[in-house]
Amino acid sequence: MRSILRAVLMFAVCVPAWAAGLDNLTTTEAAGGLKEALTQGASRAVELLGRDGGFLGNPKVRIPLPSALEQAEPLIRMAGRGKDLDALVTSMNRAAEAAVPEAKTLLVGAVRQMGVEDAKRVLTGGDDSVTAYFRDKTQAALTDRFLPIVKKHTEQLALAGQYNRLASQVASFGVMKPEDAQIENYVTRKALDGLYLMIAEEERAIRADPLSAGGALAKKVFGALGR
Repeated sequence: MRSILRAVLMFAVCVPAWAAGLDNLTTTEAAGGLKEALTQGASRAVELLGRDGGFLGNPKVRIPLPSALEQAEPLIRMAGRGKDLDALVTSMNRAAEAAVPEAKTLLVGAVRQMGVEDAKRVLTGGDDSVTAYFRDKTQAALTDRFLPIVKKHTEQLALAGQYNRLASQVASFGVMKPEDAQIENYVTRKALDGLYLMIAEEERAIRADPLSAGGALAKKVFGALGR
């Protein structure tokens, strides 16, 4: 993903030149190039996470037990139900891996809908402007897409059902986040956090070293800047 998204951040370097109206790098060309690179980058992020081990094997995005279960983990293991906890963690992460491919269409759609002003804000924004754009345009719709897939995976485990029943009661007393009262809501939120985290990490790395980008798009940008 880094090699792909580097091209995106090359445009951040050329913004002053873009604003100056270079003849061989029009606003339309710059916005079109940005869309192309973002589409490839989003697809790559989905590919990395939406596969076997995409979440479970990556400590940066691996979904842990909900805090309520985590606090009770020693007692649960002492009661001989450690395997149930392990199975729940595996199921949560497998659910996220199964759901993430649903993100590709919406992420690509968000890029296609990006207007010139959106592109300028992304290029001139902070280190997380790309991530913020995707989150703003896709989070609600992705939540709706992810939930039924996640639920299908987690509801097969008895411990998940027991957690939901207990957590709902606890949440009513205000000692638990309402969004964590159902295991499928918790996993969906964590899956989206992981997706946006991967995009954010790559974005920061690219912004820190935009000059190392390669490819025809980068050559065109720097060629325009050099004139």
